Amino acid sequence: MRFHRALPLSAPARVSVVVPCYRYGRYLHDVVASALDQPGLDVDVLVVDDASPDDSAAIAHAIAEEEPRVRVVVNDPNLGHIATYNRGIAEVTGDYVVLLSADDLLTPGSLTRSVALMQAHPSVGLAYGYPLEFRGQPPTTRSGPATWITWPGHEWLHVFCRRGRNLVFNPEVVLRREVMAELGAYDPALPHGADMDLWMRTALHWDVGRVVGPEQGLYRQHDDNMHVESFGGVLDDLVGRRLVFDRVLLVSARDVVAPPERRRLHATAYRALAREAVDLAIRTVDGGHPEAAVRCKQYLAFAEETWPAVRHGRAWQAAVGRLGGGSSALRARAGETARQVRDSARWRVWRRLGV
Repeated sequence: MRFHRALPLSAPARVSVVVPCYRYGRYLHDVVASALDQPGLDVDVLVVDDASPDDSAAIAHAIAEEEPRVRVVVNDPNLGHIATYNRGIAEVTGDYVVLLSADDLLTPGSLTRSVALMQAHPSVGLAYGYPLEFRGQPPTTRSGPATWITWPGHEWLHVFCRRGRNLVFNPEVVLRREVMAELGAYDPALPHGADMDLWMRTALHWDVGRVVGPEQGLYRQHDDNMHVESFGGVLDDLVGRRLVFDRVLLVSARDVVAPPERRRLHATAYRALAREAVDLAIRTVDGGHPEAAVRCKQYLAFAEETWPAVRHGRAWQAAVGRLGGGSSALRARAGETARQVRDSARWRVWRRLGV
């Protein structure tokens, strides 16, 4: 990992922003405006409406009539989110490509900062930054000076596996179009982890960069995208991440990573997933959920299936003890306090370094 002083754009550049939309017409004016507010860049926007049953397509066409930099395509019939992403990516021609959900936003100049990083470091295939989460009205964002971080792709991939989770939100990611040409776009076989798969496959062949300082994107939290917060969503996410690690480390990495290293990375990722599942089991019981015992058992089953040795750890014993009624209110409060301290420390590192 290396820190760099941020530099201005070294040359004009074209950036294509793909905006997949399904029933999010009410957000389109704001998201398109945010994508076009990027000084020094030639930005075009392609809205891909996935056969929305409401007036989303009509709103998109109305925007395109007023703004020549915006185009619209409408799926017929509905293709689902991965196919919609890939259709849009296949139709754009910019030097750099951004996939921006219709309910999210870019911050002013965010693409300019990312493209400047990638121009200065031609080996970087993916650049990202800090996305600020919000509800309701978009918040005011910072516009101070930025610095850059770059990682060799293999180094970033190692961190990714140690964390066992997706380190990158989607609103702020910029990819070189060559990445898509070389690696393909989003994998339809990974509905719960296609973005994570693409980031990891990119790191197998390219370096990774991050803009530090100003917020680079705004990620909207609302009921329609909160499915992963539910129990079923969290469990699906764990299973989806495990499948991504399998496909990337056991298949995609075969020609670029030596077998012993692939096995080490795979084992590292599996340990991280298992430990996270055990931690979720403990949190579920301590949180007093009505179906805590059932949920706890499912998390523990996932953990044991993923990494059987997890049964020998203290966290596993704590989870099993809670299932047996051995958890007190005092212990639950102490455990939650410790987790909050740990989570806060991890968040500060991620906020600063992106890993």
